[in-house]
This record gives sequence, C-alpha cells and structure tokens, in this order.
Amino acid sequence: MSVNHPESLIPAPEELLVQRLRDRDEAAMTVFYDKYSAALYGVILRIVKKEEIAEDVLQESLVKIWHSFPSYDASKGRLFTWVVNVCRNLAIDKIRSRQYRVGSRTQPLEDSAAVRQAAPTGFQPDHIGLQEITKKLNPEQKQVIDLLYFGGFTQSEVADELNLPLGTVKTRARAAIKVLAKLVR
Repeated sequence: MSVNHPESLIPAPEELLVQRLRDRDEAAMTVFYDKYSAALYGVILRIVKKEEIAEDVLQESLVKIWHSFPSYDASKGRLFTWVVNVCRNLAIDKIRSRQYRVGSRTQPLEDSAAVRQAAPTGFQPDHIGLQEITKKLNPEQKQVIDLLYFGGFTQSEVADELNLPLGTVKTRARAAIKVLAKLVR
C-alpha cells in the first residue's frame, strides 16, 4: 500500500521550467539561460574549437530551442539531454558548412608565422616548380595533391569535396607522393 506524500505532488524545478517554456514565458528563457548556457557553450566549443564561433552557435541554438520547444517531449528524455542534442547538431552543422571549412583553412596574414619570419633572400617560390611537377601525375592523383597541398584541405575534407571514401584519398595521396619523390630525385 503506497501513501501519497504531499512532496510527490510538487513539480520538480525542471518540470516547472519546462511548463513555463511551453507557456512561452520569456522570463523562463532567462532562467534556462542562467542554468544551462555555460554547459551548452562548453559542448559547442569542444566541437567548433573557436570561441567566437561557439558564441554564435550558442545564440543560434537558443533561438532554435525557443522556437522548437513545442516539439520537446519530456517522456523521451530530460530537458538538458534534448537541448544538448540541439546544440551539438547545430555545432556539427556549422563545422560541416563550406563557409566554416574555407574559413578554417585560411587565417589572417597578421596571425601567420610568415609575418614574423623573414624568408631567406635567395628564396624564389616559383623556382621550386612543385606545381609544375604535379602535372606529371595522373589526373586523380593530381586532383588529390592539389587540394591537399595547394588548397589547404585535410584528407577528410578532400574526401568530402570529391565525394570519395577517405581510404581512397589516402591511397591516392600516398601513390602520388611516391611518384613525386621519384620525379624530384
């Protein structure tokens, strides 16, 4: 025989917050922000790796949470779990975006080590001729090498860009480097 205790009838703080958010109580969003924003920011920052971008993604996440809150189903999980997934998905979408990938490959010249270090006086990049040598590769290998070494792509980004399996990109890069090594000798 169970006895109903008055405490069991009092909603938990999270349940109250959920109800207030369902009722579109804007003050509840401030409570939500105070309670969860630091943890959500940490999750986002681990994914995007840049504070400025993490702040933007957090802002986008909060807007999305507010607008999509009616879709939250407490029976499927806790509020925190749901909002972490919203933030995580937006952060992953951000790093998969072309704008992010291009921006992460380039950095302002003033942040570059090249500015702080003078090139040797006899250095002539045109005389290296590496791009000229790559023309002797087969087209598939050349495409991979051009993206990796001249385009600044990672192997994973090359795989995405060319819609190839990562293993294929690695194999082509390895084969191309062997050919280039023979050509340079």
